[in-house]
Amino acid sequence: MIEIREIKKSYGNRENRFQVLGGISATIADGDFVVILGASGSGKSTFLNVVSGLERPDEGNVKYDGRDIAALPDNELTAFRRETVGFIFQQYYLLPDMTVEKNVRMGADLAGNGDYPEILRAVGLWDKRQKYPAELSGGEQQRVSVARALAKRPRVLFLDEPTGALDEQTGRNVLDYIDKLHEQYQFTVVMVTHNENIAKMAHTVMRMNSGKIWQSYANDTRKTAYEIGW
Repeated sequence: MIEIREIKKSYGNRENRFQVLGGISATIADGDFVVILGASGSGKSTFLNVVSGLERPDEGNVKYDGRDIAALPDNELTAFRRETVGFIFQQYYLLPDMTVEKNVRMGADLAGNGDYPEILRAVGLWDKRQKYPAELSGGEQQRVSVARALAKRPRVLFLDEPTGALDEQTGRNVLDYIDKLHEQYQFTVVMVTHNENIAKMAHTVMRMNSGKIWQSYANDTRKTAYEIGW
């Protein structure tokens, strides 16, 4: 369980200090599929970065099973990110001089996971494991980034606009892979998006505005990536 209590985050100096997160509290259950909605500038990406340990809050607590990662020294926070969480962003951040297999193996090696070929098969890229990123489509590159993140065997997978650079059909395919892998491996998903339709795939939906969560609710029924609008 992730317990978030009164986190605040600002940027800038004294004269131009700008508060991005204004005291957010929330709880995310193990195995949940959470979608965070909000317009650009609402603070959703900063919230994701703080909850995942990429950034520290100015105030407040982010507890994983009672352990406050906001209070960890840098070396322990780095170890936490390596061992506990995975990240998928709108940009793929693949190493261009490495094959698909080697890119994914990078994530696997961080966790000592020798079963990374299973992940490659799960995302449908086993036959392209010796290809380089430049030889793949955008959707295939995003699936490599999904496989690399999951090869770490994360407890929590954080995604920031994972379909933002993809066309509709490719975006649906990537979301479908993520959803199926979530069901198979039972990790927690926390996804930031501006696409309202994707929220219909979630267990829990949080809506942000002006650095705060103004609405949180659970979907009675979930839709698949091919059932939602776009």
